[in-house]
Amino acid sequence: MQIAIDSYCFHRYFGECYAGIEQDPGRRLTVWEFLDKARAMEVQGVSLESCFVPSDEPGLIARLRRELDARGLSRVWAWGHPNGLGSGTDEAAARDLARHLGIAAQLGSPVMRICAGGRRTRIASWAEHKRGLVRLLTPLLQAAERHGVVIAIENHIDLLGDEMLDLMRTFDSPWLGVCFDTANNLRMFEHPLAVAEKLAPYVRATHIKDVLPQRGDPALFKTWPSVPLGQGLVEIPEILAVLQRHGYAGLLAVEIDYLHPAFRELLGDEEAALADSLGYLRQAVRRVQAKAATPA
Repeated sequence: MQIAIDSYCFHRYFGECYAGIEQDPGRRLTVWEFLDKARAMEVQGVSLESCFVPSDEPGLIARLRRELDARGLSRVWAWGHPNGLGSGTDEAAARDLARHLGIAAQLGSPVMRICAGGRRTRIASWAEHKRGLVRLLTPLLQAAERHGVVIAIENHIDLLGDEMLDLMRTFDSPWLGVCFDTANNLRMFEHPLAVAEKLAPYVRATHIKDVLPQRGDPALFKTWPSVPLGQGLVEIPEILAVLQRHGYAGLLAVEIDYLHPAFRELLGDEEAALADSLGYLRQAVRRVQAKAATPA
């Protein structure tokens, strides 16, 4: 398992703020500066949010691949923030996803994280929701095979654990897997460790995230802010052990979305929270791997 960071940790510096709960930092970050930060933090890989990369700029993807290779960084190309395939309703998004499979291949990314939808697009009826996703994903998996890129669907506050499992079993394809976000199913009132046990055989990418609720309506996103790993409710070491047991060898990409106000006040910004998280994750991985290597 490779220690990594997702560029979404710096979403405010890429120009995206959650309305009413985050402030613009007043400066911007380029993808090249993000790679410099990744190198300074001595991670092994990065998950690159395509929405923050001007991929249509001539020559940019080729340069990006060269820079990643020069830094020795493994990579996941991440498509679909915030609404992805619109929970199976957005054909234009499906066409864009197909185009990005080619970009992922050009970048040398063996896995592309996608959002099938989001908290705004979730459909109440799973039967209806599934029909739409199957309709859009079927030709996309053919495209994924042509490009040699695995599509990894994130549990993006749009899919319950059993729904994700149903989708994986329905397709039963080596070109479809899961990008497992360790916290998002808690935001849907499911136990993250139980969901990890169900989905671990299909995990091809991850977002390693911890959350700690604050006072308010539990159905609202702002009630479940991110915190540095180990400071919240998510059983990170136990989830890592599940992934280890199932042979997962991909990126453990730390992600911070809306940073808890108490930790923003304590630490200052996302970068400090990210540094704390990486220290915690490295230690947790060492312990999990040492335990796995110890004879029973």
